[in-house]
Amino acid sequence: MEPILTKNAPAPIGPYSQALDTGCLLFCSGQLGVDPGSGDLVGDDIRSQTHAVFANIEAVLVAAGLRLCDVVKTTVYLTDMGDFAEMNEVYSEQFAEPFPARSTIGVAALPKGALVEIEVLATL
Repeated sequence: MEPILTKNAPAPIGPYSQALDTGCLLFCSGQLGVDPGSGDLVGDDIRSQTHAVFANIEAVLVAAGLRLCDVVKTTVYLTDMGDFAEMNEVYSEQFAEPFPARSTIGVAALPKGALVEIEVLATL
């Protein structure tokens, strides 16, 4: 396995890799809507944070030589399921058919007080 690390996405805040290349699949750790330079959340609303999440996901994918069209599975974590529709609008702008498989899970809290976290699995 080869770890993927880019300065264009937030640095890990714990003992994990931004992504791991297994030779067949790329497992990307969950990304928050955090500015990679400052480490601060981008905005305090679901749309701003979801856009920033995807910018960070794209940065990790690019560092591995991939794009969003290579994503086959996503997991979305929301602290408020009432934000689902707005998150889904931003999400739907990121992918074309065939859309990746997806799970969406409501959680009590996320690091840094984030509203959304998304992890992806991509084919190499």
